[in-house]
Amino acid sequence: MNASSTNVTVVLPYRDSFTKAVTKNVIVVLLGIFITYINGGLIQTFCKHQIFHINPRYILFIHLVVNDTIQVTVTIILFVISYVLHKINVSICCIFILITLFTTENTRLNLACMAVECFIAICLPLRHPRVCTVNRTLMLIVLIWATSILSALPDLFITLAKEPLDFFHSRVFCVAQTVFPNPLIIKKKNIMFSTFLVVVWVTIFYTYFRILFTAQTASKDATKARNTIILHGFQLLLCMVTYVEPPLKQALLQAFPKNHIDSMFACYIIIQILPRSLSPIIYGIRDKTFRRYLKRHVLC
Repeated sequence: MNASSTNVTVVLPYRDSFTKAVTKNVIVVLLGIFITYINGGLIQTFCKHQIFHINPRYILFIHLVVNDTIQVTVTIILFVISYVLHKINVSICCIFILITLFTTENTRLNLACMAVECFIAICLPLRHPRVCTVNRTLMLIVLIWATSILSALPDLFITLAKEPLDFFHSRVFCVAQTVFPNPLIIKKKNIMFSTFLVVVWVTIFYTYFRILFTAQTASKDATKARNTIILHGFQLLLCMVTYVEPPLKQALLQAFPKNHIDSMFACYIIIQILPRSLSPIIYGIRDKTFRRYLKRHVLC
């Protein structure tokens, strides 16, 4: 049985019946194909039209789409592996886990950056063209990846230093706790999580209330931006649910011991898949400009 824990898809030693296992894998793979198809359409629309290449908002948006597509793909691969192979080599598992950790952190930081861009566009419109340039946006994306990588790579270095070489040739259930088992890593993750949580939520709340006050005396754009920030917060909230998964799963195990496997599957869909499917709805469909070009792409 597959579930999710500590921001990554995990593999637990529970077994479904053959029919139920096939059904769950078909559902997950179909959802993955659907999300990838939609995201692929958004990426292709972005690449084909120059108007999006010069707008920092759309650049950050498409980065979020690409990032979420990578994460969905990796988590689905791990989900299928958990049923087909059950255990995989630690070295391969490390790669999957690290990619998932990178992209998970990227999502939160990208949402915070998009909220700041909305704030500058509405509250500081005269400074927006100077502050939010294409080059600075690309540098910001590099900084997002650098921050995510630097926050997760120490897990690998600590494991390399503490574990014997044979450990990396063994086969395990692909979970963060099995490939990065050192207690120091757990403490580090808690500190990093708390730091990122405070920074991102302060950014979301600050930009929302500044835009809220501006929207009371300004145009429809300010009201739209305010609603977008609310959706940022909702999407971020769904992403943060991954951190309460362990106690949530323990509670579900005690409440529904006979249906524990199905509860884990529901958690996986809600916590791992659903948040990654919101970006196209929030930005690609709500935005009039992007929606117009996307319709042309779909019709073609």
